[in-house]
Amino acid sequence: MDSSSGTIEALAEGVLDSNRRALAKAITLIESTRPDHQRDAQRLLEHLLPHSGNAIRVGISGVPGVGKSTFIDAFGTYLTSIGRRVAVLAVDPSSARTGGSILGDKTRMIRLATNPSAFIRPSPSAGSLGGVARRTREAALACEAAGYDTILFETVGVGQSEVAVASMVDFFLVLMLAGAGDELQGIKKGILELADALAINKADGDNVRAADRAAAEYRNALKLFRPVSASWPARVLTVSAVEERGMDAIWQAVEEHNQVLSAAGELQEKRERQRLSWFWSMVEDGLMRQFLQLDSVKSLIDELQLPISQGKISPTDGARRVLGTIASINRPANTSN
Repeated sequence: MDSSSGTIEALAEGVLDSNRRALAKAITLIESTRPDHQRDAQRLLEHLLPHSGNAIRVGISGVPGVGKSTFIDAFGTYLTSIGRRVAVLAVDPSSARTGGSILGDKTRMIRLATNPSAFIRPSPSAGSLGGVARRTREAALACEAAGYDTILFETVGVGQSEVAVASMVDFFLVLMLAGAGDELQGIKKGILELADALAINKADGDNVRAADRAAAEYRNALKLFRPVSASWPARVLTVSAVEERGMDAIWQAVEEHNQVLSAAGELQEKRERQRLSWFWSMVEDGLMRQFLQLDSVKSLIDELQLPISQGKISPTDGARRVLGTIASINRPANTSN
């Protein structure tokens, strides 16, 4: 126990000294699902927590093919050029069958991957809601403790992933394409309700005019929605990740947003809500795992799966029976006086 504690303390010191190898080991420990590793990870986070919370957290999402990785490579490189230390937590799609992950972000962010002022950590989503890794929040705390003052979260695709990442960042940026077609119509409303800024990417070459038109349309559309913050109307910008244009304007928007919300007290309130959201998500996750590990629950689930799949028992009735075991678990045993 003492040896383990000493190892954790040494690892924490390495993270606080901005040792990249120690930070990588810390995040590996945080992401592990082994119970002993999870206990060690929590002890590690106790050491790191007082040194976290000082970074600007930016979520970046968008439709597949919008160029998220190319944008992050250009944006992160710009940030390091003005003296920022950038950590990228990129969550790749995991295989629904094997749980495997592409983990190709380092090959798509070539300059950042070799930049001494940047740290990239691809993590498999492992089937978690919205494509956001379960331990992404804790990994962000470790990066902040290691001295990274800007954390970029790259999400997978669109939909629930945006809701998930919006619950852990200060500024939510959504990348869009000009003239991408009607297939985007169904998700625009959700995006507009979450975004602190929209950036029309690939505004270069023959596409500049189309990008400007799209930006004007989105500005008009935003007027129909209540902004995320009463103090901050969402911005719409055009950028070119390939030509590295517009990166300064994006960062200016992030900084202005941070200043405006800080002055209004909204940023502090936002982070307080996020910590509570994190707390409840961990409680729910822990309750689910512990519940499913109970022998009585596992045997009942094994018994019900075949008849449910064959249509002999409705999924609703099956769920009712499984959840009914909670009452028997909590029922006090009869005692005689």
